[in-house]
Amino acid sequence: MTRLQNMTQSLEDYLETVYLIILDGRVAQVRDIAHALGVKMPSVVKAIRELMRLELAVHEPYGGVDLTAKGRRVAKSILGRHTLLREFLVKLGVGEKMANRDACLMEHIVSAETLERIRIFTEKH
Repeated sequence: MTRLQNMTQSLEDYLETVYLIILDGRVAQVRDIAHALGVKMPSVVKAIRELMRLELAVHEPYGGVDLTAKGRRVAKSILGRHTLLREFLVKLGVGEKMANRDACLMEHIVSAETLERIRIFTEKH
């Protein structure tokens, strides 16, 4: 799975949120990203600037945020980790809401080796 060394948990959350909004067929506006993450719009603008610096996003002033091809690859990977972890936790009997919340926390810290073992386990059960 694609992972960037210099990405913070927060930046991964911003990237994943932009990706989810785009997948939903909407334009990722700063206000929508702020609402989805429960943060203020200046925080979103700062994060988007950093994503642009990392060549993961593009944003025209007062326009929507889009992802570069590289940004989409990284975002897809982040979402894949989240989905796998949520599925694993649900199979363990964790409720959907809590599994989603915990997966969001875990997706940033679990090693590639552990994720692979979870994937294998989840596919078998």
